Amino acid sequence: MFITSAFAQTAPAAAPAGGIGATLLNLMPLVLMFVVLYFLMIRPQLKKQKEHRAMIDALAAGDEVITAGGVLGKITKIGDTYVSVELSSNVQVQLQRSAIIQVLPKGTLK
Repeated sequence: MFITSAFAQTAPAAAPAGGIGATLLNLMPLVLMFVVLYFLMIRPQLKKQKEHRAMIDALAAGDEVITAGGVLGKITKIGDTYVSVELSSNVQVQLQRSAIIQVLPKGTLK
């Protein structure tokens, strides 16, 4: 009574898809987004991690460094996982090697 015959009919059967070409064409935006994400975000981050790892491996006693907390000091002892950093005379702290974020040029700290 309230539903017309046009609404009461069933939907027509879907036409067959265009095959594998249409499927690949539908997946192309997703693949393109992943490629852009890789080159804009993932690859630079991996490069930055690699450079940080090389800097951490090259640490030596006497290097002047900045820690993740922003503290500046000079490395006095180096272990496998920890370094001892002298903040001022007779003040030393032990830090994880990964807590060092930058090596300063020699003579920066006076």
